[in-house]
Amino acid sequence: MNESKKLSSVLLTLGCLLCFNTTIHAHAAEESIFLKSENTHKQWVGKAAPAFKLQDQNAQWHSLSQYKGKWVVLYFYPKDNSPGCTQEANQFKALYPQFLKSNAVVLGVSLDDVKSHQKFSEKLALPFPILADHKHQLSNQLGIVRNLGITQIAKRESFLIDPQGSIVYHYNSVNTQTHAAQVLADIRKFSQ
Repeated sequence: MNESKKLSSVLLTLGCLLCFNTTIHAHAAEESIFLKSENTHKQWVGKAAPAFKLQDQNAQWHSLSQYKGKWVVLYFYPKDNSPGCTQEANQFKALYPQFLKSNAVVLGVSLDDVKSHQKFSEKLALPFPILADHKHQLSNQLGIVRNLGITQIAKRESFLIDPQGSIVYHYNSVNTQTHAAQVLADIRKFSQ
């Protein structure tokens, strides 16, 4: 009986140590994720935005250079017609007149093709271009392509580009309900 109590006590102590060690590692991993997220944000801020030439839902070509002198909101989203992407697009649509008043252009981007974008844009009556990056050119440059088994999507991230063409903010964590308002507020803040 005494041996059994000793063994139970040793096992309990080992279990506590393992639990404590796991908690420390989990906390370290969590800190690592936050640091990685923060470093990803800092990686782009202050750098020139990559040049691009992509077609929108109407097969019109868009390049960064044509927006020199304007704020550019480059918002990436995973998939046309998905619930979160629809919500985010509608938020940008609702605030679009205010973006225009703030000397800003909104450009949605996903890996879907022009035809898919056309249907999505018509369904939501979007007043701004959504660019088809189906060859992953811009998404790969910015490092936001996510592999999902046999398919790839763009991560839900955005870049705010100033009128001189530099990235002033990288949103690597986006809430589809509040993101458009947050970006608009940031444009106003940076414009002062």
